[in-house]
Amino acid sequence: MATDTHTEPDTIPVDDRPALRPVRDGERPDPLATAWTADRLMATEFPEPKWAVPGIIPEGVSLFAGPPKVGKSWASLGLGIEIASGGAAFGSIPVTSGPVLYLALEDTARRLKSRMGKLLRDRMAPSGLTIATACPPLTSGGTDAIARWLERNRSARMVVIDVFAKIRGVPPPGLSAYEADYAAVGHVKKLADAYGIAIVLVCHLRKAAADDYLNEVSGTNGFAGAADTTLVLKRGRGEADGVLHGTGRDVDEIEKALRFEPDTGTWRLLDGPASDHTIGVTRATVLRWVREHPGSPPRAIADGTGLDYDTVKQTARRMADDGQLARAGGGRYIDPTATADPA
Repeated sequence: MATDTHTEPDTIPVDDRPALRPVRDGERPDPLATAWTADRLMATEFPEPKWAVPGIIPEGVSLFAGPPKVGKSWASLGLGIEIASGGAAFGSIPVTSGPVLYLALEDTARRLKSRMGKLLRDRMAPSGLTIATACPPLTSGGTDAIARWLERNRSARMVVIDVFAKIRGVPPPGLSAYEADYAAVGHVKKLADAYGIAIVLVCHLRKAAADDYLNEVSGTNGFAGAADTTLVLKRGRGEADGVLHGTGRDVDEIEKALRFEPDTGTWRLLDGPASDHTIGVTRATVLRWVREHPGSPPRAIADGTGLDYDTVKQTARRMADDGQLARAGGGRYIDPTATADPA
C-alpha cells in the first residue's frame, strides 16, 4: 500500500530543482573559476562585495561567536528581521532588504514567536524572513536543502545557521580535527560563493580566554581559516553590554560597542570607539575630554568634567601607563591615536 509523504513543518521545504549551481551568467563573474591569465584577471570587472550589514557582514561565510547566553540568538534574529524588512541593523546601520533564511536549530516555534513579538513591537512581521527549527546535517541533505531555498529566493541577502554545531554533520574518517573543521565550513562556503550571499554560522567560544579573540572560537583554527569573516561578541566591563570584535577578507578590523535592551530584545550600536564604553565611567570621561581638548593637564580635565582633581591626576597617570592616554610633556595628555603633539 502506498503511503503519503510530506515535509515536516519545521524543516526547510525542498523541491526537485538542481541543488547547487552558480549564479546565472551575466549577473557576476563565474564564482567557480579557479585559474586566470594575469592580463585577463586584471581586465575583469568584479562587483563590490554584497553586504548583508555594511562594514560588518559581507557575502561569504561569517563566523558569529560568543559565550553562551550572551545574546547571539537575539542579535541573529534581530538582524534577520531588519534585513528582511529593509530596516536598520543594530538600530543605526541601513541595510538593503531581501529574503533571509534563519535556521533556529536550538529554538522552538513558541519561543521564536515570543522573541519576534518583542523585537517587532508594533511592526508587521516580514514575509521575506523564513524560519526553520530543523534541517538535515550538511552532509546528509542539508546543503541541498539550503541551496533549493536559495534557488527559490534569488534575491536573498543572508542565511543564518544557529547553531552551526547542530548541522555540521559527522566528518569523514581519517581527517584531523583541523581538516574536519575546515571541511565543515567548506560545505557552507561553496554555497556562499556560488550564490553570492552572506551565510552566518553562529558558534560558541572556548571557556579559556585568549589574548587574540580569534583563538577563542570553539574548535580548531580550521573554522576561522575556512571562513571569510570572524565576528566575536563579548561582554564589556563598563557601560556597554557587549563589544563586537571582527576581522575578515573584506572586513577591516572592527571593535564596536553594543548595548542590549532587554525590554525590546534589541542590540544597539553605541556611538564612539568601543574603548569609550569598556574602560569604566571615569576613564571614559577623561578620554572623551582629552580627545576633544588635546593637551589638557589634569586640572583642566577636572574642571571641565567635574571630576575630583586627585582622581583625575591618578586616573590619567594610570591610563598613560596602560596606553589609553599619551603624555605630551609638561603634565599634559593627548589621545594616543593623535598624530601630532599640540603646541
